[in-house]
Amino acid sequence: MKILITGITGLFGSQLARSFSKVGHIHGLKRKTSSMDLLEDIDFEIQWHDGDILDPESIATALKDIDLVIHAAGFVSFDPSEKDDLYTINVNGTANLVNTMLAEGVHNLIHVSSVAAIGRSSEVLRINEKHKWTESSLNTDYAISKYWGELEAWRGEQEGLNLIVVNPSILLAKTDGGRSSTFIYNYLKDGRSFYPKGDLNYIDIRDAADMVLKIFEKEEWGERFILNKESIAYSEFFELMGEVFDLTPPKREISDWLLKWVIFFQNLLYRLKLTKVALNRQTAMIAQQKIFFDNKKVMKLLEFEFRSLRETFEWAK
Repeated sequence: MKILITGITGLFGSQLARSFSKVGHIHGLKRKTSSMDLLEDIDFEIQWHDGDILDPESIATALKDIDLVIHAAGFVSFDPSEKDDLYTINVNGTANLVNTMLAEGVHNLIHVSSVAAIGRSSEVLRINEKHKWTESSLNTDYAISKYWGELEAWRGEQEGLNLIVVNPSILLAKTDGGRSSTFIYNYLKDGRSFYPKGDLNYIDIRDAADMVLKIFEKEEWGERFILNKESIAYSEFFELMGEVFDLTPPKREISDWLLKWVIFFQNLLYRLKLTKVALNRQTAMIAQQKIFFDNKKVMKLLEFEFRSLRETFEWAK
């Protein structure tokens, strides 16, 4: 079986390549400028295709003789200046892939979405795969772009594709990955004093990739699955991380009113060009929520045994 992975040089794409190399020959779609550092230690062959999901012609070339496509390419950002890039890559890129697969007669697609694409509201604090997207002030531009991108994947299913959608929560990877999802480690390393009062939903990136493989092997076409180990209080999460990393965890819970003032002054400094970092109000307020992305569906299917959080931290360190 020949498997094409978009986003293969990214954190999750590289881990998916490791898992799926057990069942097929891996092909990778990458830009010429992509860093290969996350795949330096692999012990299997990858057939490379230079291209981009924004270039349908390069997608068509890469799809020749492919049996399965895993769409892990995407863009993560909460910077208002990169809003257009979010929609271009996460929505238009997915549409390009779906359209080209249909045109080239490649029928099997695993679409890597996000729990963000399921949507949030202040009223619903336990969310499963049946949750319906609703307009909410808690939905970031990233979340909206992933939701619209997922709609393109489902549109492809309606037009003839076999589709599995996975919605991972925060993926815990190596601390030296240097990618967007390693921000959670940097929060501790930066010596922050405050922690959010809400809960964090997470999964070891190795567990997530293995779950995707098992779902595929069970041929669960037409289904979507939340990939999440658990919901844990930020205070507990940082406490254990500090113990494993030998760092001092934040000790003070931040209140909603204090957080609003921090966001206001930080963004004022950003607008005055006195700092390069702007705080996203939505992501900050989301971190104050005690929300749980329910994993019952995937656990009923797989009866999966997760790595412990301590084991994940030891490996990540």
